[in-house]
Amino acid sequence: MPRRPGKPRRLVADGRAYLWTLRHRHDGPADGRSGGCRETLTLHPQPAGAGGPLRIVFTQGPDRYVPGGFPLGSGDVGYVRGASLNLHEPGAVRALLDAASAAGWRPGHPGAVEVDGWSLLEAADRIHRGGERHGEAAAPSAADGP
Repeated sequence: MPRRPGKPRRLVADGRAYLWTLRHRHDGPADGRSGGCRETLTLHPQPAGAGGPLRIVFTQGPDRYVPGGFPLGSGDVGYVRGASLNLHEPGAVRALLDAASAAGWRPGHPGAVEVDGWSLLEAADRIHRGGERHGEAAAPSAADGP
């Protein structure tokens, strides 16, 4: 059975639970025409009152994509020639959470914190692809040499 769009999903990381949602928005200029796209991933530490939400925001810009659908999938964000993630994948959400933690975000902070997702994308992509977690280095691969 498919999940309901907009319903928060649950993620457990390092013994702490989070509810997370993903929202897509179009920023429109004053003249009413369609503007750029924006994806906002919001993680709420649980239980309620355990800290303010973390909002990771990806705004469309030069050499970046934040599509609203075809030809790319919903939730895809990335650099035209580089790192990318699908924000509907729990592993990608965990990687962004780990990257935000490595950059100094702590879940007990009392207010909402908004972070530019582009500042986390490359680290999160490495974590997601390599299985690296906050505080751990990825195991070297054969491609890294002796």
